[in-house]
Amino acid sequence: MRSPGRTHAVVPSPIGPLTVVGADGTLLRVAMSPPAALDPEVLGERSDEEIADAARQLGEYFAGDRATFDLPLRPVGSDFELAVWHQLTLIPYGETRSYGYVARAVGEPGGAQAVGAANGRNPLAVVVPCHRVIGADGSLIGFGGGLPRKRFLLDLEQRADRLF
Repeated sequence: MRSPGRTHAVVPSPIGPLTVVGADGTLLRVAMSPPAALDPEVLGERSDEEIADAARQLGEYFAGDRATFDLPLRPVGSDFELAVWHQLTLIPYGETRSYGYVARAVGEPGGAQAVGAANGRNPLAVVVPCHRVIGADGSLIGFGGGLPRKRFLLDLEQRADRLF
């Protein structure tokens, strides 16, 4: 059974199709998975119109014309996960932070691994920029969408950063 009030659409992107889920005017999920890979209860009905603003902003981001998203978000997670995800939104476009940095910023100085786990559960890929979190030594580690996608997103922001 599909959740009432939820809608989804598939948005094309250079990193593959993104499944975008919303409800009541808020964004619930941006997944780097096709709808068939997600729980049908999460998706709701298919509606490109309901997700049009998110699709437009994602298109602008991938075109290098948008550095921040202006969408109402409603991620679901523990208090710690919500704190981590909020901290991710504070990482400036085109910049990175280490897992340890994010852990200290949310008041858990020894919590780099917990930050990594929270990043892995981020329901709003790209919009909540978990791709901007890297290893303490600058290495690309720990990205649920795969390291080639993480590298693409970071490179995109480095190239486009010169435009803003």
